[in-house]
Amino acid sequence: MKNDNTSVDIDFAEAAVPHYARRGIVTMFMIMLGFTFFSASMWVGKELADGLDFGGFIISMIIGGLILSLYTGLLGYVGAETGMSLDLLARKAFGVKGSYLPSAMISFTQIGWFGVGIAMFAIPVANELLGGSTAAEWGLVIIAGVCMTASAYFGIKSLTLISYIAVPLVAILGTVAMVMAVKQGNGTLIDQFAKSSGTLTVVGGAGLVIGSFVSGGTATPNFSRFARNGKVGAITTVIAFFIGNSLMFFFGGISSVYVGGNDIFEVMINLGLFYLAILVLGLNIWTTNDNALYSAGLGLANIFGQRKKPMVLVSGIIGTVLAVWLYWNFTGWLNILNCTLPPVGIILVMSFFMDREKYKDVEVTENVNWFAVFGVVLGAVVANLVPWGIASINGMIVAAVCYLVGSKAKK
Repeated sequence: MKNDNTSVDIDFAEAAVPHYARRGIVTMFMIMLGFTFFSASMWVGKELADGLDFGGFIISMIIGGLILSLYTGLLGYVGAETGMSLDLLARKAFGVKGSYLPSAMISFTQIGWFGVGIAMFAIPVANELLGGSTAAEWGLVIIAGVCMTASAYFGIKSLTLISYIAVPLVAILGTVAMVMAVKQGNGTLIDQFAKSSGTLTVVGGAGLVIGSFVSGGTATPNFSRFARNGKVGAITTVIAFFIGNSLMFFFGGISSVYVGGNDIFEVMINLGLFYLAILVLGLNIWTTNDNALYSAGLGLANIFGQRKKPMVLVSGIIGTVLAVWLYWNFTGWLNILNCTLPPVGIILVMSFFMDREKYKDVEVTENVNWFAVFGVVLGAVVANLVPWGIASINGMIVAAVCYLVGSKAKK
């Protein structure tokens, strides 16, 4: 890193998290579960419900959820064992300047999703509460942007506090609303899902499940590094990702089959739970958005050699200003960019397990590991262009082969 810090950095952007700053299994579970409460995952739940019967919905969710949990669990283990953020791990695997590529990718995508998340809150609430005026929409964008940026600015303690408040409320209120919708609907869940168009296969559904959060999941080490040890980091990550994502898919699926929407917000509005709907929507987005901005700040800090906090502010301002435009114009591009991050994650995991010794400290002498860089670029191209299989897994396989070949060639 370029700048020396004289004060203690409670987020340890430039160092491994020491043991005195580690957290236990309950706190880590709440942080990771809040991370997975991602409103855009509900959109995937709607797609699954529209294209599969109930049995196919469940099987796709289980298969995709297990694969996604395995991927993030490995990253969670590496982060907790080393105490290093994604960007410090990238310096080890990609070299000092080579790490700028994964840092830029994670920062760009997370700022993008941060902006989309703000708009996902502001636009429907403005429409329901304030008549959908542009002024109301932007007022809510600014308020949400400031609040979510502030929680990311104050770091892991703030993220923990938000998670402890939001996770139980979202899980309980959302589940109660889902059960109420099922009871008031015509027919059972199986009957409602049977009306789907049947346009998806189980494998296709599993691919949607994996793709729903595989890019954000690549940032798992940024949070799991605070776990007490690798076992805690892996276990909390695997369980949180499986439960959290499954809950979001159910929220989206139930919304689709009972009210024709794609969000638990619409279900709750339909049930007359207006203010609770706003609370659940806001908290659900907040728990993911502050994590996204936190990761973006760490990434930009690595690239520009600055402290994390100013970079969080810069990221928050950009995401807030562009929120509405990102929502209407950039979601498709963000989905393409999602395929570029799994190759990064698999290389970080391989680098650690192939040479644990070099992870005993944060010092790095290599400037660029070109095989790692080429692996990510080629993996991203294959993930986006090859039409068969699951895109993110295709990208990871190509990146892993490139990195493995390069590692052997360098010996």
